[in-house]
Amino acid sequence: SKFVNDKWMIKNGFLNDAQEHKPWWWNLKVQKLNLSAPLILLPEVSCQKAIEILQEKGYDQAPVVAESGHILGMVTLSNTLSSVLDGNVEFSEPVTKVTYDQFSKIGLEDSLGKLSCILENDPFAIVVHEQMQFNGNGSSSTKQTVLGVVTAMDLLTFVSRNDKK
Repeated sequence: SKFVNDKWMIKNGFLNDAQEHKPWWWNLKVQKLNLSAPLILLPEVSCQKAIEILQEKGYDQAPVVAESGHILGMVTLSNTLSSVLDGNVEFSEPVTKVTYDQFSKIGLEDSLGKLSCILENDPFAIVVHEQMQFNGNGSSSTKQTVLGVVTAMDLLTFVSRNDKK
């Protein structure tokens, strides 16, 4: 069950991941990965244009973010191509038709240990920064900004380049 699974508890923020016998990198912050700024697609981009952009820029995936800043999900090159080729989606349809809306988010201040737990089940995590936004009448809301997309390969590359053994 989930409530007795430490990795699920860490991933969902119910358990502190600073535990004994963890690798040297476990408690380092996600910001240590020095991720590059992600390619962002707006929801109205067509599937054909998304494929072209991802291939041209050399990306496998990109977050789909509304102009308001709301993160709608993630689009992958392989899913977009297979959906179009299978006839489930037309080239001209918006990329939101092939967007994964189930994704994990992580902050720059979260630990690489937490990220590791997320990446055991998810192919990627979207790195976000939350900030308070106030409007003219003084009411506030929280806005999330996408800072990057991190994969298991990013974590593995960091660990292997900085191995302290």
